[in-house]
Amino acid sequence: MTEYCKRGYLLVSEIGEKPSEERLRQKKVAFIECPQEIPCNACVHSCKFDAVLMDNINAPPKMDYDACTGCMRCIRVCPGLAIFMLEIKDDMGRVTMPYEFLPVPEKGETVKLLNREGKEVGEGTVTWVLPPERNEGTALVTVEMNKDLIYEVRAFRVV
Repeated sequence: MTEYCKRGYLLVSEIGEKPSEERLRQKKVAFIECPQEIPCNACVHSCKFDAVLMDNINAPPKMDYDACTGCMRCIRVCPGLAIFMLEIKDDMGRVTMPYEFLPVPEKGETVKLLNREGKEVGEGTVTWVLPPERNEGTALVTVEMNKDLIYEVRAFRVV
């Protein structure tokens, strides 16, 4: 059994190749954190730009960051909630993530940022919300934060 399975979460060092800061400043990009070799390829089939690649049905997906348009089709279909949209805008980081709790936060709300362990790492501001009824039951929420946290933050708690 791999260490992250025993631990219950990935470490930043285990998440693979990251897009460059230059790429993150151009436009949002999908970032996949799916290390398990399981038969799932919803993200590959959803991508109209061939930005999500897999060697075979059981291989973990990889991103072609140059081909990704930030359309968010992959994040909307991922059954494992393992895809995040990352962006740097005006020197602030933005992470779009699935959110399955109620109530769904509103644009402008301040939230507590949580890392993969569930530990608080700072505060952020909600900048965009796709309500659950418009995304098959799972809300998507974009939270703005210190740009140095975009690879740490994977959840939040409404204050």
